[in-house]
Amino acid sequence: MEPLSLLQVPRVSSLPVSTAAAASSLNLPRRPLGSRSACFVPRRRRHGARLSSAAAAATETPRTGDAPPGEKGAFDWLDQWYPIAPVCDLDPGAPHGKTVLGLRVVAWYDRAAAGGEWRVFADACPHRLAPLSEGRIDGKGRLQCVYHGWCFDGAGACEFIPQAPALGPPVHKNSRACVASYPCVVQNQVLWFYPRTEPEYKDVLQRKKPPYMAELDDPSYFTVFGMRDLLLGYDVLVENLFDPAHVPYAHKGLLPSFRDEEDPGRVEQDQECGDPITMKIDQANIDGFLSTMKGGSIRFVAPCTFHGTPPTKVYAEGKAAAWFMLVAFCIPVAPGRSRLIWAFPRNAGVWLHKIIPRWFSHSITNRVLDSDICLVHFEEINSIAMGVDNWHKACYVPTSSDGMVVAFRNWFTKYCKHQVGWGTPQPQGDQLPPSPTRDKLLERYWSHVVQCTSCSAALKAMKALEVALQVMSIAIVGFLTVARDMLLTSTVQRTAVISVAVLCFVASRWLSTYIEKNFYFQDYVHSYK
Repeated sequence: MEPLSLLQVPRVSSLPVSTAAAASSLNLPRRPLGSRSACFVPRRRRHGARLSSAAAAATETPRTGDAPPGEKGAFDWLDQWYPIAPVCDLDPGAPHGKTVLGLRVVAWYDRAAAGGEWRVFADACPHRLAPLSEGRIDGKGRLQCVYHGWCFDGAGACEFIPQAPALGPPVHKNSRACVASYPCVVQNQVLWFYPRTEPEYKDVLQRKKPPYMAELDDPSYFTVFGMRDLLLGYDVLVENLFDPAHVPYAHKGLLPSFRDEEDPGRVEQDQECGDPITMKIDQANIDGFLSTMKGGSIRFVAPCTFHGTPPTKVYAEGKAAAWFMLVAFCIPVAPGRSRLIWAFPRNAGVWLHKIIPRWFSHSITNRVLDSDICLVHFEEINSIAMGVDNWHKACYVPTSSDGMVVAFRNWFTKYCKHQVGWGTPQPQGDQLPPSPTRDKLLERYWSHVVQCTSCSAALKAMKALEVALQVMSIAIVGFLTVARDMLLTSTVQRTAVISVAVLCFVASRWLSTYIEKNFYFQDYVHSYK
């Protein structure tokens, strides 16, 4: 099977990955002394031990078991841009709380700014540290903390303290009343932020920009965005994404499989169409690597960005070819927790994809993610049990099919010492949150639906339809009872009315099951696939 064959399928609503989300301790930024204008509040950069959710070390060559040699220079996790969410899933009328790199942040739309702008603040009111993400946008377009009503402008300056007397000292102008503000930018229809609040990083966008993919802004392409939080660590999430060999097995029946006959000497074939995958790793450095293989290439832009493309974008005669692209952002949230944002740009069958609701595409992608989650979750637990630096000894990776996994583990070891550089203090030692039950691992409502404008709207509409069908079935039965002898004089008429009532009731029960499976929880058992 060609590892990038998925990119040749118009509806590529699938990722060989799983995701996670969670919360971490409050980010308590330091506030500078000075005037009200100094509201770009600095936060002390924290050094020291940092944990990855699944510790690992990788080998240069899978067969030798030797760890890669050390290399000067360490990856700076706090000198990177991180995605918050696709803009299509951010309601400009409300604040949105997210945890990224252990930092709790709130994204909100500042309509008071010229043309309107998205802002990203620390998710802690300077008054009593209540979460601003639980707040609201007031009538003047300011971010309001709903605990005591303090209001903040787009720069993080406090503009109103209801409890302060109007003729008293202007306590709202004190720098301690400011909220820490992070640099942020909307690019490729995604809101990004930079996890430093010191004033010297205010204009960081002029020096360093998020990874850019032109296809996401190209009007000739159609793109479906999605996002999900799941209980998986950053490194095992990325590792799973870089593993095309698992696709025909973990996602059996969900994604197409293709037999590759170019394996001389092969005698045994399995029904999943698994076969060797030859890949070459190029341009490997602190910023990531490029993997080329039959069917296309995959690039990793550290620490979050993954994009896979087919081998050619243009025909020999210069005409645009049918082209599909897989884009994924793997975001570290906290130990044992991460977030996946995905996008599928395509320039073929655009008219068809435009009439398919986004929530329906998400239901397919979430099913694919579910088929990975339990496998990767327990892989992470086993990896932690083996020790943070024993991945290359515990895992036997003798084939080229694991080339990208080994390349990522090499990068993670060389430049990160197999640890994520969290923005806030994390538990010491090899610790993960307690392993959740299966229904918590695979739940969809909190991990996806409430964060997705399309799925939440579809859920609301389907619930209303379910209630309407139930009311209709009851009303029809009541009508039959009252009008049985007056209007429904024949057996055929009564039978028809009863049939409608039964159909409404059955439809409501079917819809209830559909809602549960697609918006709340559906177990995934590989044994029966």
